Amino acid sequence: YCVEFRTESLSPHCALETRPYARWMQYLREGHTVCVACQPPAMSTDTQRCSGDGHNAHGDKILHWEAIGNSRCQGTWKKIRQLERCSCPLVHSFIFT
Repeated sequence: YCVEFRTESLSPHCALETRPYARWMQYLREGHTVCVACQPPAMSTDTQRCSGDGHNAHGDKILHWEAIGNSRCQGTWKKIRQLERCSCPLVHSFIFT
């Protein structure tokens, strides 16, 4: 499944990322919608859910995220909706880890 979030805030360290494999962090923006896929390697075998997916978060609950590979690139987002069938666009798409 996938979850759509609206990015509420992010640290300035995301924009400073210049390593080739991590340049995607430069494109994160407040107010953008991102789509995050929950795939088996990140899924709990007990719950069949990914940690941090905002399962019980509705409305205005602020959730925290952190980029893998640069722990100083972090921020907050709000859950918009969960999609049972992933249709994430190629840009602004991520995977839970």
